[in-house]
Amino acid sequence: MKGLIKSIIFFFFAVLITANAKSRVLLIKVESGIGPATASFIKSSIEKAEETRAEALIIQLNTPGGLLDATRDIVKDILGSKVPIIVYVAPGGARAGSAGVFITLSANFAIMAQGTNIGAAHPVDAGGGSDTTSVMSDKITNDACAFIRSIAQKRHRNEAWAERSVRESISATENEALKEGVIDYICPNVDSLLRAVDGDMATTSSGTVTLRTASVVVEEQEMNWKEEFFSILTNPNIAYILLLIGIYGIFFELYNPGSIVPGVAGGISLILAGYSLQFLPINYAGVSLIFLAVIMFLLEIKVPSYGILTIGGVVSFLLGSLMLIDSPFEFLQISMSSIITGTVLTALFFIFIVALGLKAQKRRRALGQEAMIGQKGVAISDISANVKGNVKVMGEIWKAASDETIGKGDEVVVSDVDSLLLKVKKV
Repeated sequence: MKGLIKSIIFFFFAVLITANAKSRVLLIKVESGIGPATASFIKSSIEKAEETRAEALIIQLNTPGGLLDATRDIVKDILGSKVPIIVYVAPGGARAGSAGVFITLSANFAIMAQGTNIGAAHPVDAGGGSDTTSVMSDKITNDACAFIRSIAQKRHRNEAWAERSVRESISATENEALKEGVIDYICPNVDSLLRAVDGDMATTSSGTVTLRTASVVVEEQEMNWKEEFFSILTNPNIAYILLLIGIYGIFFELYNPGSIVPGVAGGISLILAGYSLQFLPINYAGVSLIFLAVIMFLLEIKVPSYGILTIGGVVSFLLGSLMLIDSPFEFLQISMSSIITGTVLTALFFIFIVALGLKAQKRRRALGQEAMIGQKGVAISDISANVKGNVKVMGEIWKAASDETIGKGDEVVVSDVDSLLLKVKKV
């Protein structure tokens, strides 16, 4: 009987705690270009929302666009989510451009703040161009149109507007987007958003649910260290700096074998730069010009060009840096300050290497008999034309001969070497 009473009391308290516990909504902010790091962040956030049985996941979006492959991954995760996804284009002045259009339309609820805009979803090819007359560009555009139509159909949004945003790069304000049936609500802040969707129904991969968001707790989720690290790596300026460090490290190691640290740092930097550059619209002419510049810098050591190769290398490196990443999106471009700094540092680095090389060529050999000629020492015994003696040169005692009389303790200089016999004279 006592056990039954305890069970009833425990059940009563469990129900009471559950009733008083507030549901929560996860909130993440995407305020940069769409890339692999962003896709990973959104994916992990959706997984956490599912694990914690959050009422919904809010993606606060402000992006100029990004990579189509990463966008497809994000849309796939949103459409396959077991919790409702709300994309909120905010704050005022924010935009959902290019890739942001696909992400916004794929959400269960698309909401915008006042003073925001959405659109211009025309795809940009890997080289940064958008020439719709080319066959490849037509294929990319048609594929993007089919993709965005399928999203609009699934979420019951305006398919015609969605396709025009791709083919004609049209954009819309929040009011125009609401009128066109592109978004669901206009809300000034997250609190009003939660009140707007409260009681609405959303279809997820696990079925239809009714949102209860009037009194939920909003928990903001941030990138973990791994996502932050890869987000930094995909920055074009970071990729460019890693490429330079890799070039410097490898060539310094080749010039001075055994240093180890420059070689290790250079190798790691080149690998990380390669990882970064694979996600960016690389122009291979730019890559070729950069490596041509390096070759010209190295040839300056062997070929007496009187600085012409160095000047050519600087020009080639500058042009290669300008052409390296070709994209209309600012967040996918290398900043001019990074290019100028990188060019100047590279020129100074290789001029320094060239100077060391020329100095090494002019320097006498440090080993063998020739290294003894010109060295000074001290006589440790008397020496004359007929009597050989001993001298101390470079910390070692040598047999020595001379055509003049030299007393013990006199300073001498080596004039010639005959096998192990030094010929010396007074200083």
